Amino acid sequence: MGRRSILVATGWVATAAIATLIGLGAIRLVGESLTGTPGGVRSEAEIERALAAPEPTPTTSTASAVPDTTGTASAAPGTTGSAPSASSGARRGFATDGGTAVAECGVGGVRLVSWAPAQGYRVRDVDRGPDDDVEVTFQGAARAYELKVRCIGSEPVAVPDD
Repeated sequence: MGRRSILVATGWVATAAIATLIGLGAIRLVGESLTGTPGGVRSEAEIERALAAPEPTPTTSTASAVPDTTGTASAAPGTTGSAPSASSGARRGFATDGGTAVAECGVGGVRLVSWAPAQGYRVRDVDRGPDDDVEVTFQGAARAYELKVRCIGSEPVAVPDD
């Protein structure tokens, strides 16, 4: 191999290395908007805390809402429920491996405001209330999760099934 061939090969490798470094620098500079998750990735503990925190009662909304992973309220697919009434009490979210639900205490007792199964689960049975207690069952291929909620004081609380 001649001296000229070695110089051409070295120049080609150097040009490719510089182009690669410039490309990586540009991706790093813009990175989060292209490759990141909007709003960041939340841990399981953060999601449970967000679901357990009482939701503020909307004053102008007429749709049932469930907190999503960004902490904002969004309509949950497959849920049903009526608009919050003026006599709505405390609201609280509950999470199981099978799905999530939001319940509130009011004059007629506890009622399920909304519910949504987790991926791989479906809603098998719902007793939405208002009543002394309400239940929703999330059925998966291998297991079912039943969530039963009662009002203790004026707060919705998950209780074991009788």
